[in-house]
Amino acid sequence: MEQSTSTAPPLNLNLLRTFLAVHRTGSFTAAARLLGLSQPAVTTQVRSLEQQLGRELFERQSRGVIPSPFADELASEAAAPLKALAALSGREGVHGGGISAPVHLGGPAEVICALVLPALAPVIERGVRLSVTFGMTDQVLQEIRSGRHDLVISTYRPRGRGLIANPLSDEEFLLVAAPVWAERIGGSRRLDSDGPSALQDVPLVAFAEDLPILRRYWRHVFGTRLTARAAITVPDLRGVLAAVAAGAGVTVLPRYLCADHLANGTLVLLRRPEDSPINTGYLVERLDSNSDPHVAIVRDRLLEVGRTW
Repeated sequence: MEQSTSTAPPLNLNLLRTFLAVHRTGSFTAAARLLGLSQPAVTTQVRSLEQQLGRELFERQSRGVIPSPFADELASEAAAPLKALAALSGREGVHGGGISAPVHLGGPAEVICALVLPALAPVIERGVRLSVTFGMTDQVLQEIRSGRHDLVISTYRPRGRGLIANPLSDEEFLLVAAPVWAERIGGSRRLDSDGPSALQDVPLVAFAEDLPILRRYWRHVFGTRLTARAAITVPDLRGVLAAVAAGAGVTVLPRYLCADHLANGTLVLLRRPEDSPINTGYLVERLDSNSDPHVAIVRDRLLEVGRTW
């Protein structure tokens, strides 16, 4: 990034470190916790840097800050040199003291809680720190582009520059219900003979009002369009699972989430199609995260274990 004049004073490294923490976390409060500083101190340092640069770096909002295009460019250019300086000085973390900065990981709550966190438990002994944020794919992809995450779990391959997406695992989707509903419906035999009409009077439990997972299953397996409404809508598949296991109705869930319930009989598989709907999940990272050894540890561990999910 070119300086406005040849006599401009060099930027203070501490101010740059504080700026990068705010840029990555998306708020002064979160950056203060990460740096071990007070929020007023972080605010003062960012304002001081803005005065030196003569540019506004962040747009202040009620729930954090949004970096300006200039801030995104500055973060892209400053991150690698600061990391190199930290390595030379033996300070691995953002704020020194021998404490590494956490690896920021984002993605759907269900996948992270059921699969990702158990898989990453062994890396904590290697000194890796994690900061996890739950969010839908569109949200976490936007946040990783702005620098708030190092890695995210995405339900589709993202487009655009600046990101690397590696296939992580395949989710198989299953039509399930509690035994009481399976008995009322007549089980898989009636579904095989009558198709989706067997479910006409059965309450549907869904992740969202537009029933995205159920509609995909109906289209893929039954070859028809689902027009029914959900009896229960829960924006967390773990809640959908809990409701259906308690007898609330029928739903479609990824196998990893309901496998134990199928094994112990609290859920019943209603249909065994030859070709179940499958969705590929991706592990996404920023190009500028490649030099961080802890990000590499987390990435490699997930790609290794993801093959078994």
